[in-house]
Order: sequence, then C-alpha cells, then structure tokens
Amino acid sequence: MRFDQLEQFVALGVLRHFRQAAEKTKISTSALTRSIQTLEDEMGYELVTRSTRSVKLTPEGELFLDYAKDTLSELENTKKRLFQSVHGNADEKLIIGYTNKASNIVPISCGQFLAQYPHVKIEMQLQEQHELTRKLQEGEIDISVYSQAVNSIGSDIHLPDQLILFVSKHHPLAQKNDISKHQLDSYSAFGCFSQSKQVQSMLNEAIDSLNKSSTIKMGSIEQVISGIIKSDSFAIASIEHANTVAEHTDLVQLKTNKDLSHEQLIVQTNQQTTVTEHLAHLLSLIKKAATTLN
Repeated sequence: MRFDQLEQFVALGVLRHFRQAAEKTKISTSALTRSIQTLEDEMGYELVTRSTRSVKLTPEGELFLDYAKDTLSELENTKKRLFQSVHGNADEKLIIGYTNKASNIVPISCGQFLAQYPHVKIEMQLQEQHELTRKLQEGEIDISVYSQAVNSIGSDIHLPDQLILFVSKHHPLAQKNDISKHQLDSYSAFGCFSQSKQVQSMLNEAIDSLNKSSTIKMGSIEQVISGIIKSDSFAIASIEHANTVAEHTDLVQLKTNKDLSHEQLIVQTNQQTTVTEHLAHLLSLIKKAATTLN
C-alpha cells in the first residue's frame, strides 16, 4: 500500500466518480481502477460498489476512507515538522540582547545559526546589563548574554606565575575557592628553596608581602611537605615543585588570583520562552564561541 494509492482512494471517495478522481490524481481511469482493486486485494474487503452511473463505498470502504484521510493528514503534519526541524519555522523569531563585552561572541554565533536556519528571524539588541535584566524579566527578549567578574571580591594575594601556595588536604583553607592575606595571618609558613636565584628573589618578596619573613621556616621540598602535613601551616614554593605537589595525595594547591577566571559569560533565557530545538542550538553556539575566544 502506497501513499499515492490512499490519495487516489480519497479522491474517489470524495468525488464518487472514476473519471473525475482520475483527473484529480493525474492518472488514467484504468490505472485508478487497478489501484482500487489492489487496495481491495490487500485489505481483503470490497471497498467500492461500481455501477454504470455512480460509485458507492461499501461500509468497509467508508471506514477505509476515514483511515486514508487521517493517514494523509498525519503525513502532511509530519512533513511540516520535518521541514521546520531542518529549516526553521518561518514565523519563529528570537530576540537576543547582549552587552558590549559579549559583542565579539553574539554576532558570530547568530551568523553561524542563520547559515543553518535561514527561516528563523533573529533580532540582536546591544544593551547595558541592567537593561538586559529588565527586558528579560518583562519578557521583551528571549536571551541575554553578558560578561561579569567571577569572585568580585577577589583574592588580594598576587603571586607571580613562578610561585605556588599549598597546604595539607585537611587544612581549613584547602577547599576555599578564594583566599586573602588575612586568612593566612594565623597560620605559620614554610618556604621551599629554589635553585634559581631569580625565582628565589621572587619567593623572598612574596614572603615579605605575606608578612612571614621573620617566622617562616625554610627547607627542601621534602622537609616542607613533612612539615605542613603534620600541621595547619601553609607552604610557598617555586613552580618547579608544582608536579611534586600535584602528585602528592595529601597536598592541595591554594587558589590565588592567577588561578581564577576574572570574567565569565552569563547566558540566560526568558522563563516564558519555550526552549525549542533552534533556541537550544543557538545557545550551544554562543557557549562554544565563548569557549573558543577565551
């Protein structure tokens, strides 16, 4: 059974005339007759009562007519859904607002999106962050994209890239995402000698900045590790010992400013906006573009 056979049967059932149904479906009358006979053979029932003047459907034919109409209607709906899935809904429109800091992300993402879904309309609005928040809350935009500082308080410990801080995994500061100088005041310190004079000079300056120059205990990496594992002390060392610290299961490196991302892309959607396949795809493109540029 083919869809074109269903279309031919529906035409016959509506027009009740072989010649007119054949013309409507653009086949010959004899071809239509054979098509109906094939359907009857497949169904195992007589669907049409033929006479010289008229065409009547049997009770089975009337039931089959309803089935054929429903099937063709569902086929048409499926075709529309498939088209919209691939090409987008011609009536679908997405409004995206973004701040100046996201201006190197949103237009690129929207361009990539429109190349795939040219039928979806996109309106881009460059706004201040407070205006984006208002418009999102009031449903005037579907997506807002802006960049904001992470950990706005921030650590006031500024170490050069050549230095690290670390503690025992049981230390009260071990799981902190952001630490400050005053949090280290109550803890004694260990320092690890560096083979590089330049790095050792940086190490001495960092010790001074942490106000530990008069109390710090200096030693080899082995001595420092042994000292902090048995206490609540913290240690400062050169980057040459980073692998040793990372591989030691009882040690945790503390996060300072150089370990924190200062800007983070915030993408929000309107709560009233339905997350369609197209919206989800656009959001993924925005996040991908942000990752690439960062």
